[in-house]
Amino acid sequence: MNNKKGQPQKRGISYEKKKAKDHKAKHIGGPGNPDAQKGRQKIEIKSWQQPVPRPVVVKARRKGITKFISKSGFTDPALEYGKERKMRLYKGKKRLV
Repeated sequence: MNNKKGQPQKRGISYEKKKAKDHKAKHIGGPGNPDAQKGRQKIEIKSWQQPVPRPVVVKARRKGITKFISKSGFTDPALEYGKERKMRLYKGKKRLV
């Protein structure tokens, strides 16, 4: 029997691990933790179909996240917020802010 419920989550975790490696960071993951860390820099990674909205970026910033990587990019308000707060926002490997 093929259980497809866990497959999207596995895909997301494998994307997190790949991007952490691309950015020379160590993958941590788990609930309440940043997805990756490089030295003192905490990294959040999202493998979403839609662009990441501003409230998600604000919440990550409050947790101390300084670098945010998204598979599908960010909305315009999220990019503005990232620019204001001097966060590093990436779409894959390309730095947006």
